[in-house]
Amino acid sequence: MFQQYFDTNKFVQKLEMEGFSRQQGEAIMDSLAEVMNESMQTIVKNMVTKAEQEKTVYAYKVDFAQLKSELQMLEKNDFAMMKANNEQLVAEVERLKQKLNEEVRRTQAGVRLDLNLEKGRIRDESSAIELKIQETDTRLEGEISNLRTQMETIKFQLLQYMLGTLTGAGALILAYMRMFR
Repeated sequence: MFQQYFDTNKFVQKLEMEGFSRQQGEAIMDSLAEVMNESMQTIVKNMVTKAEQEKTVYAYKVDFAQLKSELQMLEKNDFAMMKANNEQLVAEVERLKQKLNEEVRRTQAGVRLDLNLEKGRIRDESSAIELKIQETDTRLEGEISNLRTQMETIKFQLLQYMLGTLTGAGALILAYMRMFR
């Protein structure tokens, strides 16, 4: 099927004015029309219909929605795991703190009892025992400080992991959004 994209008669006349015969002009015109029609048919073959495009876009939207829900579910699972781990660590630290306090109380009670029994007889030793109590308190405070430092480090690492996960998920979402725009 031949569809004209310009005035072919005018083109043939212009070729005649340039010295071509009428037959030569019409032959050139027919050849040009065939080339244009073939080119248009090739272009039309490579085109996508609006329905196909909408179907593909819809499929992409469905895929993105599914990916988004999967990412949200993963994020919730990761957050729940981190929260559970954090609660477990806090409980463990609390248990250790209570155990440590009990040990401190026992140690102090024992030392005080010994001091009360030996106070009258050995005054010089009482000052050495007091120094030991202070060292024990200092060591215990140091251990408590170390436990607190470790807990803060773990919290920071959990925060880093969570931020890394969120940043990675955000980057993936942005990359997908940018890729399909």
